[in-house]
Formats: sequence, C-alpha cells, structure tokens
Amino acid sequence: MKEQNTQPTATNVEEVVGKSEAFINKYKVQITAAIVAIVVIIGGSVLYNDYVVEPNIKAASEAMFQAQNHFAAQEYDKALNGDEQGNMGFIQIIDEYSGTPSANVANAYAGLALAQSGRYEEAIPYLKAFDGEDSMVAPGVLSALGNCYANTGDLDAAVSKFMEAAKVANNNTISPYSLLQAGLIYEKQGKKEDALKVYTEIKEKYYASMQAMDIDKFINRVK
Repeated sequence: MKEQNTQPTATNVEEVVGKSEAFINKYKVQITAAIVAIVVIIGGSVLYNDYVVEPNIKAASEAMFQAQNHFAAQEYDKALNGDEQGNMGFIQIIDEYSGTPSANVANAYAGLALAQSGRYEEAIPYLKAFDGEDSMVAPGVLSALGNCYANTGDLDAAVSKFMEAAKVANNNTISPYSLLQAGLIYEKQGKKEDALKVYTEIKEKYYASMQAMDIDKFINRVK
C-alpha cells in the first residue's frame, strides 16, 4: 500500500493561513480582550506586590519586634494581645498580616506563649498553623505540639509529634529530648517494647547528648 504524503502542499498551506486569518478577523475582539486581560493581570500582580505585599511584609516585621520582646520577658499576655502603648500582639499580627512570613512565625510564638501559660488546647491550632522547615524551629514546634497533646491527654498524638520532631531535627539537642518524651509516654501506655526502642536509639545514635548520660536506667526499667 502506497504511503500517503503528509507534507502540506502550497495549496494546503495557503488554505490553512487563510482560515487562520479568517478566525482572527472573526474573533479579534475576544482575542484582544484576552491579551489585554493577561497584561492587566501581570501588571496588576507587579503593582500588588510593590504596593501591598512588600509594605505588609515590612509592617508585619516591625510589629513583631515588641511582641517578641514581651515573649522574651515572659510577658505572655502582652505578647499575645498587645500592650498599653498600642503595640500589636501575635494574635493581631496573624489576623492583620495573614500570608506574610511574620504572621507565620507569629503562629509559632502564639502557640508557645499559650502553652507556657498552660492553655494547651488553645495553643494547638497556632502551633499546627506554623509552616517551616528550619532544622531547629520546625522540630521545636513539633515537640511543643507533643507536649500540648500530652497535657490534654491525647497520648497517641503526643507520641506521633515527638517522634516526628526527633526525625525532622536529627540533632543532639531536640531529637534525644523528643525521643525521651515519647519513651516516657510509651511507658505510661504500657508499651515497653516501643519505649525500649526509642531509649536504645538515644543510647546508640545520640550518645553525645545530655539525655544519653543516664539513659541506661530507662533501658533497664523497660527490659
């Protein structure tokens, strides 16, 4: 069977061009409107970024300064809700500057401030809202979540967060602490084999940590 020639002839090309021109002429109003819309969207995005996003980021960062000072001074109510001088607290920063890096960090601060005040159930949504990948901050927040869950009686969720914190951190500071907390909860739940596993991980993987110094007593207790 003879193969068909798929190459366009001059006549075919002229026909295609002619049809394209006819299509453009017929729908040029719609096409022009679409192009204009794209230009407006791109231009609008640039203007929005320059006049809304960037100023918001700067304002949020400035607002965080005094709230962080109150947190460092353990003035948790002022850190959360603002002070008499009109400085914002973390909760207002989260509301007013949603979507900015400062608002994200404010979630972590608000959760920690609430947890430090013993308001564990209120702290959980803020800690969960924090989104970060820093090797210290992110696992620190996860570990704080574990503490909050433990204090509200949700032991399974607590263990899950402590184990996640240890894995994400993978360092001699947060990991052994989180593993030890997970082990203690496993013991409370009567899960001695699971407790032994995490205690052994501290001994073998994080042997230079403070928790490893007396981990043998925990290991012997669950054997």
